[in-house]
Amino acid sequence: MKTITDHLADYAAYHRDRRNIATHLVGIPMIVIALQILLSRPYWGFDGWFMTPALIVAVVASLFYLRLDRPLGILMTLLLALTVILGVKVAALSTTLWLTWGIGLFVVGWLFQFIGHYFEGRKPAFVDDIMGLAIGPLFVVAEVVFMVGGKKQLQQAIEARFEKS
Repeated sequence: MKTITDHLADYAAYHRDRRNIATHLVGIPMIVIALQILLSRPYWGFDGWFMTPALIVAVVASLFYLRLDRPLGILMTLLLALTVILGVKVAALSTTLWLTWGIGLFVVGWLFQFIGHYFEGRKPAFVDDIMGLAIGPLFVVAEVVFMVGGKKQLQQAIEARFEKS
């Protein structure tokens, strides 16, 4: 299994331009929220608990992130829990509003992505490796953690891969 360093370095290879990273800091959260909104229907409630396709996706993604790195995995789990809650709240709105928010955020999020890749001059990472779709949200969270001074060793290990080339 690839390490967190492997995954993030592979993804970072497609995201070296700071403008591209900046667009991803906006676009990827929009896409994740959009998917959680759209996957929050159907909703099965029972005895104070609920189940949605969004919850299933969030749990599977959280387990993947936790296996890669415990602290970042915990942070990702908390953030995904918030998107599940938001998704359920938006999915409870009328079908028109639910779809408007879900599809609207999805389309605008991808516009940000493609603008960023225009700056980068490279195609998105998922074109070559579908895992890029799962790593993108982790990359954004890791970038924010790096910006505030956290996970320096991980950041250095990723950057060292680019110094070799």
